[in-house]
Amino acid sequence: MEHRIPEPAPSVSRTEHAEKHVTVLDGIRLRYIDVGPRTDEPPLLLLHGLASRIEEYDELLRLLGQGRRTIVLDLPGNGYSDKPDRAYSLSLMEDATLALLDHLKVDRLNVAGGSLGGNLTLRLGDRQPQRFAKLAAWAPAGAWDPKRIWPLLLRAMPMRLLFWPVLKVQSRFWYHPKWQGRTKALANAWAHFKDIYCAGFVRMYADLAYEQVTTSLYPIAPRIKQPVFLGWGDQDHGLDMGTGIKRLSKLIPDSRLVVFPDARHSLANEVPGDLARAVDSFLRGSK
Repeated sequence: MEHRIPEPAPSVSRTEHAEKHVTVLDGIRLRYIDVGPRTDEPPLLLLHGLASRIEEYDELLRLLGQGRRTIVLDLPGNGYSDKPDRAYSLSLMEDATLALLDHLKVDRLNVAGGSLGGNLTLRLGDRQPQRFAKLAAWAPAGAWDPKRIWPLLLRAMPMRLLFWPVLKVQSRFWYHPKWQGRTKALANAWAHFKDIYCAGFVRMYADLAYEQVTTSLYPIAPRIKQPVFLGWGDQDHGLDMGTGIKRLSKLIPDSRLVVFPDARHSLANEVPGDLARAVDSFLRGSK
């Protein structure tokens, strides 16, 4: 199947790393990067947040990717991967990620990510514990009790009309108001959204947002036996994240909770240096 590989608009930032493409599952083309030296240390897979892309981790990668092989992809429906107008689910995100790893013949690695990426990190660790050695999740979606009523009300309304207003409200919680990079980060995010806007992107956003708020990580947490790093910005209180991640840390048998002062949801953007040092220390540790 032929795919048109989209070229980001000049106004949208682009990763400095060589981009690659592979078609997985039933014909979904993924954009990804695979950088860093092949050493005895397990590779690291980075998973981005909802409606984000590889570039979310460019600064983190400069700090965390030194000396280790690192793989980052645009999940289906996101970034500059394909966006078919079809049903989307967390399981589809997992399946596509595993298909990429199979393509790259990576059988043992560490995995990390924030928000949606944090959710998928823990789900993948539970799904294939023999493959994923250590898990690092910051502000993982699903660190809450399932929400029922208001997501159903939103789902009953046409998402094509709600998309931009909902995204506007959600974006208020991404960055601390006093973070100096907030204005530039939001401008770049909106330029990207406008660049990739299509029916498949809207459907992906609606489907995954709905599934994340109506499901919880709590049931799988006690089954996760790998060492787990959990990160939380102490100003991130959307959907009561602070209470939820503390509960999650108690449910996971081998977890380490690190709190980042004066930061909100997007730790990889707000405090990349602090996050990179904490995650690197965790990954290089003996446990």
